Amino acid sequence: MSSSTITLLFLLFAVIMFVLEKIPLGVTSMIVCCGLVVTRVLDVKTAFAGFIDSNVILFVAMFIVGGALFETGMANKIGGIVTKFASSERTLIVAIMVIVGVMSGVLSNTGTAAVLIPVVIGIAAKSGYSRSRLLMPLVFAAAMGGNLSLIGAPGNLIAQSELQKNGLSFGFFEYAIVGVPILICGILFYATIGHRLLPDREPTDDGAFDTTKNFDDVPKWKQIVSLVVLVLTLLGMIFEEQIGIKLCVTGCIGALVLILTGVISEKDALKSIDLKTIFLFGGTLSLTSALGETGAGEMIAGKVIAMLGDNPSPYVLTFVVFVLCCLLTNFMSNTATTALMAPICMSIAQGMGADPRAVLMACVIGGSCAYATPIGMPANTMVVGAGGYTFMDYVKAGFPLIIIATVVSMIILPIAFPFFP
Repeated sequence: MSSSTITLLFLLFAVIMFVLEKIPLGVTSMIVCCGLVVTRVLDVKTAFAGFIDSNVILFVAMFIVGGALFETGMANKIGGIVTKFASSERTLIVAIMVIVGVMSGVLSNTGTAAVLIPVVIGIAAKSGYSRSRLLMPLVFAAAMGGNLSLIGAPGNLIAQSELQKNGLSFGFFEYAIVGVPILICGILFYATIGHRLLPDREPTDDGAFDTTKNFDDVPKWKQIVSLVVLVLTLLGMIFEEQIGIKLCVTGCIGALVLILTGVISEKDALKSIDLKTIFLFGGTLSLTSALGETGAGEMIAGKVIAMLGDNPSPYVLTFVVFVLCCLLTNFMSNTATTALMAPICMSIAQGMGADPRAVLMACVIGGSCAYATPIGMPANTMVVGAGGYTFMDYVKAGFPLIIIATVVSMIILPIAFPFFP
């Protein structure tokens, strides 16, 4: 059996197990990770490289920074201030999605979510609303916000570099032509009909994320330091390129400062790290590696594109590319999806004599529609434990957003980026 076939079988196994949840999500990920090593699809180093991925390091660091915000009671204080201005749960959802969406346009969407997750949990604790109904809109808005500018997500820059090879390019805010309408429609959806689809779970509070305990005896300086470190961490992420320090390192520095100053103890810092998230994300990255290294991902893309024939309609091509990217990105990273699909899209568009910008834009936007699984993007995985979510929670709440993004994109793309200008 070929390596690509084995990889596709593991992908099928993961999908079935994630949907049924007969065994925990993290355990499924680790079965896949170990299975790919045992079947010699991947070597040990490649299979377990996900556990030292920069996003996993960022998770660990931000869990500690967020844990300190709870341990000191600062998250609850911030939550109390914000809820004074929110008249309802829907108002809160809209406010959260607008703030996160805009921030993600100029920041890393993963970094934005990482910083704001503890704040939103604090808002939920003070307002009395279920945190599970606020965290999911937050991560969806982070993904949509990544489509507002050239630097919103890594996939945007991959498509740009592919275009530049052929003397073309996207403007800095050109992604926003499609990204802004999708963000607006997404916010309106969850403020109205989609509000009913958001899961109402009761996650177990423990360790540093216990929002029910009394914080009256916590020294004020600890609260101030926890907030200052969070803000400085955010600023470090905003000016990542200027200071030359990666997001994960900035997060680690923040976490270390909090432990060394005694704002959070080592014991509580370790308690605040959600191991379910680490195993789920780290283990699943082995599947992403296998899809890329064995050519299984390219094989899926090639088979689907080949079904269109030699001279496909540019409208049909754009739609198929969008849907295919949506499918792949929910099980691969959006960066890997765009890197896989961009060259294929470019060559087909050029073969048709069409402007490739519409197809590449469809590739990028489709590649960001990782709303339907907890492994689609790092931010989704970060809230699995905090929100108490199941796999099907993402499918029920996120799949309609994929439909909305598809409809909006198929209307705007041919108008804004004509195939034969």
